[in-house]
Amino acid sequence: MEKDIQGPQRLGPLTPLVGEWEGNAGVDLSYHNEDDVTGETGYFEKAVFRPIPKQENGKQSLEGLTYHMTAWRHGEEAMNPFHDEVGYLLWEKATGQVMRAVVFGRGIAVLQGATAQPRDRAIAFKATPGDPSFGILQNKYLLERAELREFTTTFTFNADDSFSYSSDLVLKLAAQGGKEMHHTDRNTLHRVKSHGGAEG
Repeated sequence: MEKDIQGPQRLGPLTPLVGEWEGNAGVDLSYHNEDDVTGETGYFEKAVFRPIPKQENGKQSLEGLTYHMTAWRHGEEAMNPFHDEVGYLLWEKATGQVMRAVVFGRGIAVLQGATAQPRDRAIAFKATPGDPSFGILQNKYLLERAELREFTTTFTFNADDSFSYSSDLVLKLAAQGGKEMHHTDRNTLHRVKSHGGAEG
């Protein structure tokens, strides 16, 4: 049996993400304001992950990706998307720390943190409001009506060259008397294009 020889994994556990992806099995569980109900919505999604130059903060060295993910509800693929996010995924080799810096078009900015080794097949991120390192910023309306209390996300790299993610956003909803609910999303995306020049 031949030994599986792999490249240097310059991007560490983020290496498998490089390229362009599509997934049609998305499921969004959320509160629907118009109907005052909580329900599931299916969606189609596109994602692009591209390497960025090495980032250096003094003695800290970070490798990473810039990314863009956009989703359309099933049946609305020719219309405006219902979700759009842009951000960075960063990995610090010295500590195994992984960061997801993301901005959502709803007026939300998040820095999630995780720990992962270079060839790990899953990365579990977490952020909570008020955390000085891995926190959540949200606009004033959300603080009053749909306060974000916690945000966890897991990326899983599958054997068939796909990757899956699941996210759980804990919200305190004024419309439901201040009760907490879990706004969840999950999807599996398949690579449709690889970007040359990435080390694997």
